[in-house]
Amino acid sequence: MAKRAGWLGRLGNRLNRVEARLQARRAEVEAESIGAVPAKASGAARSGEGAGAGSGAVTPADPASETHAEHPGHPGHPGHPGHTPHPPVLRGRPDPVSVVPWGMRVAAEVSWRLLLLAGMLWVVMKVISEVRLVVLAFAAALLVTALLQPFVVRLRRLGLPRGLATAVTAILGFVVIGLVGWFVVWQVMENLDDLSNRVREGINELKTWALDSPFHVTEKQINDIAKNLSETIGTNTEQITSAGLQGVTVLVEVLTGILLAMFSTLFLLYDGKRIWTWVLGLVPATARPGVAGAGPRAWRTLTAYVRGTVLVALIDAIFIGLGLYFLKVPMAVPLAVFIFLFAFIPLVGAVVSGALAVVVALVTQGPWTALMTLAVVLAVQQIEGHVLQPFILGRAVRVHPLAVVLSVAAGGMVAGIGGAVVAVPLVAVTNTVVVYLRAYSRDQLLHGAAAIGPGPHGSTAVEQAAREAGRDQRA
Repeated sequence: MAKRAGWLGRLGNRLNRVEARLQARRAEVEAESIGAVPAKASGAARSGEGAGAGSGAVTPADPASETHAEHPGHPGHPGHPGHTPHPPVLRGRPDPVSVVPWGMRVAAEVSWRLLLLAGMLWVVMKVISEVRLVVLAFAAALLVTALLQPFVVRLRRLGLPRGLATAVTAILGFVVIGLVGWFVVWQVMENLDDLSNRVREGINELKTWALDSPFHVTEKQINDIAKNLSETIGTNTEQITSAGLQGVTVLVEVLTGILLAMFSTLFLLYDGKRIWTWVLGLVPATARPGVAGAGPRAWRTLTAYVRGTVLVALIDAIFIGLGLYFLKVPMAVPLAVFIFLFAFIPLVGAVVSGALAVVVALVTQGPWTALMTLAVVLAVQQIEGHVLQPFILGRAVRVHPLAVVLSVAAGGMVAGIGGAVVAVPLVAVTNTVVVYLRAYSRDQLLHGAAAIGPGPHGSTAVEQAAREAGRDQRA
């Protein structure tokens, strides 16, 4: 009985020593997790473990301490009222912003800014589409003002008052534009009967050519095409009538836009500086110097574009019109005026006006004259694109052809022909403004001016501070 009691006592002591070592190891791990390792406890535990492992025996503990530790009244006993268990140590979690990779953070920042800009652009486009007539009238007024303002400046230098110089320039400009429009309408009405006869004869010649051609076209097929065309026109009479009514509405809108453009041109010529000063007052004070420097440069770009385009269009109209006149194509002068007007639509206008001239030559004078007309149009347009535009317009308003095509397409989709006319000068002016503001910001930073806008924050600020500290240490 005594042997059994002694064996149970030794087993209990060994279990108590194992529990003590486990508690010491647990405390060591918890201390390491918070960065403070108790040296005494760790050294004692490791020495006990090392001794046990080296000798293969368990080092006997102090019987008195074991007895006191096992006693319920001892402070080290778990059941003692004064015993305080080790508090659970929670590992600190890192900042979520620092866990996200840098590339993903940059992509997220760029994405929400792009979404905001896209939403703002969509709202602006919706507003422009609702007040398209006013926007196009003001844009036309800006273009006309850019064309006429040099004349106002010259009259002012000759000693005329500002109001009189503005009135003389505006009246002469509007009279010239009106005379050009009246001349085009008059020429078309004078040659309409002759043109219709020529077109009828040309259609008959094309019909004869198609019958004699190797394509094996029969007269029955041609008559069927003509019959289907007439039936289509007869069944769509209502649509044609509604289109005519819409044409009347469009005519009223055009007249309204012309009046708005005329009044806007008068005020821009007379009070342009005050209007620009008022616009500058709406800009925040921090960005006002940059905008004040970009405005005159943008205006010079617009003026150079309008004057250069007018000169290039005039040269195109004169040379193509002379070619049509010598080839005896009817309505050569109205076609030349159409070529001049369509030249204000880059790329697309030249193609449309040239195709119109070739079609008129084809139905009135035959295929040979049409080929010669096409050769004249292509030659003049090649000279325009490779010689006249780079020489007259210069580098200040040079826009890449891809940007021209995309801007004309976007302007046509948003606001029709007027949008296509305004698109390219808008892109040229925007390019000038962006280039100047970029150079202005670079100069401000080089001269030690404070950057505009909020500073870095969050993990970006922490990383920037760390990089600056590293640079200071290396220096």
